[in-house]
Order: sequence, then structure tokens, then C-alpha cells
Amino acid sequence: MGSTSAHNNEGLGRRDLIKRSAALGLIAVPTMSFLSACASGDSGSDDKVEKGEKTEKNPLAVNGSAPLDIVIFDGGFGTKYAEDAKAVYEKTYPDAKVKFSATQKIQSVLQPRFNGGTPPDLIDNSGAQQMDMGVLVGKKQLTDLTPLLDAPSIDDPAKKVRDTLRPGIIEMGQFDGDPVWIMYYAYTVYGVWYSQTALEKLDATYPETWDDMLALCAKAKKKDIAGWTYPGKHPYYLPFSLYPFIAKIGGVEVLDAIDNLEPKAWEHPAVKAAFDAYYELVAKGYILEGTPGLDHRGSQGAWARGKALFIPNGSWVENEEAAIIPKDFKLSVGAPSSLDSSDKLPFGTLWASGGEPFIVPSKAKNPEGGMEQLRIMLSEASSKSFTTSTKSLSAFNGGTDGIELSDGLKSGVAALEKAGTNVVNPRLQDWYVKLQKEQIGVAALGEMMAGRAKPAETIKKIQAFADATAKDQSIKHFKHQ
Repeated sequence: MGSTSAHNNEGLGRRDLIKRSAALGLIAVPTMSFLSACASGDSGSDDKVEKGEKTEKNPLAVNGSAPLDIVIFDGGFGTKYAEDAKAVYEKTYPDAKVKFSATQKIQSVLQPRFNGGTPPDLIDNSGAQQMDMGVLVGKKQLTDLTPLLDAPSIDDPAKKVRDTLRPGIIEMGQFDGDPVWIMYYAYTVYGVWYSQTALEKLDATYPETWDDMLALCAKAKKKDIAGWTYPGKHPYYLPFSLYPFIAKIGGVEVLDAIDNLEPKAWEHPAVKAAFDAYYELVAKGYILEGTPGLDHRGSQGAWARGKALFIPNGSWVENEEAAIIPKDFKLSVGAPSSLDSSDKLPFGTLWASGGEPFIVPSKAKNPEGGMEQLRIMLSEASSKSFTTSTKSLSAFNGGTDGIELSDGLKSGVAALEKAGTNVVNPRLQDWYVKLQKEQIGVAALGEMMAGRAKPAETIKKIQAFADATAKDQSIKHFKHQ
């Protein structure tokens, strides 16, 4: 097996050399629990507002005088873009009373309303307390958004909304067949985020091989700079770079098998190789001290202040940390480094997909209004508002003309161009939220990256979690079509 730096090790590849990593002392990390959604209950009224008249300008037959209830996740993207779109709705339907609220506690705030049969009309179901999408779909808690997709677009009535979206957005909202249950509004580039300025100060470039990654981390350590940090309290951020790393090593079919909950999927050699590589960061002391105790803002803050070079994250980080990222930071995103020459996919392979999942509950009183608000959001003007205020792309395929792109956004666009067709889209975080966040993230990867578990036992634990999920008949299961 080839290696970029086997030197005199008689042809040993990275997968063999990794096994020789030194052990690291244990790092303490507090345990945490995660509130998983358990949408249930059929109480409450099914009364809907009366539909309005369907016209060329009102293709969804919105009742212009009916109230509209919107709840937005107040996270890395903020709420300005949603408020701007709400203002358009209010101007279009001046007799409608629009209730707009924002929260970071989606599950705990909205679960009682779902159980009581009185959910909002439109929800941005995101964040650490995201309601489980698979559960919502399985319990028929969501409205099929196909009427929205087949409606004329705001900008060009000759085009349907579905024809204005970025590739993959519609498929992400599908769980089993043709219905589309979710509209992912943001288009997120996941990967290894870093400061180009920080690398330049070390006379370095982004490492395209894992050997180069380790060498750069060693060089940074001598300057009292950590190689990596991550949200230790939310270690399900690690897959943002780890999953495409697995796909790069073993091919996209490895991730598909994992998504499909296939037996022994986690036992694939590509998974072991990727886990061994990440554990080497731990074993060699390249993780920022105290990382297991940091939440997402704490780790991002330490990284933005130059305490660590790299962090696995999504493109929302630019907006979320805008207040502390230095002006000369030159925010950039890198795809997973190559493990060795036997990798199945080329350098540049990365994860990019829809983010900020918007849903219209099946028991919403004004589902037409909820879908109309989404139709407004999927216009060029609203997309530009989103990109300008969040420094991120939207699901609308365009909306960047005339906008001065930020450093991070320019880097994300460049990364997508380099990836070409080698863009992966793991579905575990959509299909099985508890498995992805609580079990794979906190109970398994969190323990491994804190130094309390080795890769082999971590993989065994994750496979057991996946097998239990596959056997749980109370859970609706999904597969790649």
C-alpha cells in the first residue's frame, strides 16, 4: 500500500503507520444529554383556515387575511433574512397578522405544540434541539411541499420553484418516495475551516495529505498553537470533515451503506483508517487542551482567536463568529486531506448540502401561508438578503450577482468548483437524529477524541448503535433510492 512518507518503513502505508501512534493521557470531558424529538400525539383540532382564491399571482391559494405563525431557529444565520422575507409577505398580504418568533430551543418550545395539535405554520427546525426529522416524517407530522415546488417562481412565472433550486435540494427533502417533506434553505459547505493568514505565518499551505497535516500540526505545536479543536460538547460536528474523509478513502458507497444501516457497514476498512487518522491527532497532542469541555461557540472562539489552526464546521461559522474573526483572517475551507495514494476519490472531495430545514406541520392552521412564505424566500431578492446577511449560499440557484462575496463564501464557492461531482451528502443527520447526535457523536466520537476510547472499540460501539436502530420497529427506516 503506497504512502507519501513511508521513507524506510519498507512501503508501509498511512493505515499501517497510524497504528504506531503513541497513546495520549486521558482528557476529562463532562457528560451531556441531548433532547431528541419524539413527535407524537394526535390531539388538537384539524381546522384549517379557509383557502383563498387561486390566481396567477396567488398560485397557492393563500388566504390573505388569515394569521401566519412562523418560528425561526436563532443560530449562526441569525434571523434577519427571515424577517426580511416576512416583511415581503406582510406587504403582499397586508390584512394578515404574522406572528414571528425566534428561539434556540426548537424541540423544547415546539414539542408541546405538536403534541397538542397546534404547531406553527412554518418552522426552521435546526440547532442542537432540532426535532427528529425521521420521527416527524414517520408519524405523518409534516405537510408535503410538492405544491410549493410545482408553483410558479416569484421571479419568473414560466419557471416552477423546483427549477430554480440548487442540485440535491429536492432529494434531501425526500425520505421515502416522491413527497418532499423538508425545504432546506441554506446551502452549506462542510469541511476543515482555517485562517489562511495563520498558515502563511507558519510558511505553510493547506495540507493535501495526512502526512502533511500531521507535520503542520507538529510545527504549530512548537509555536504553542494547537492543530485542531472542535465542539467537545457537541462532537457531532466532527463528521462534517470525518464523513467525507471516509468517502474519500473508501468511496461514496461506504457512506451509503452507513446511511442504509447495513450490517457491518461501520466495519469497512475505510472507516477504521479514518478513525485511526483522527485518533492520531489525539495521541500526538494536536487537539487544543480543554476542547472536550467546549461548546460550539467556545471552540469556534478559541479557533478564531488563533489558538488552533483547524476546526470541522459548516459555512455558517463565518457569520456566527463575525464579531471576533479578525479582518485579516482570510477565512478558508479545506476538503479532507488525502490519506494515501489508494484513496478512492481525489483530493477536493467534500460534503456540501442543504441546511436550515424548513417544515410546514401537517396540523398547521395555515399551510398555504407557510408554503407561500417559503416561495418568497426562494426568490432572488430573498436569496440575496440571505447571502448578504449570513455570508452563505441559499438553496436558490443564483442570488450572488452584484454581491461582494466574503472570504469564507469565496472559499466555499471555490471548494465546490474544485470538488466538481465529488460532493457527498450523508443522510444520517436527517434520517436518524438520535443515532447521529447522541450516540455516534456524543457517546462514541466524543469519547474517542477525548482519549477515553480507542478507534476499534469506538467503531464496535457505533456499529451496535446502528444495529439497534435498524432493529427498532418504532423507527421509520430509510434507504438511498
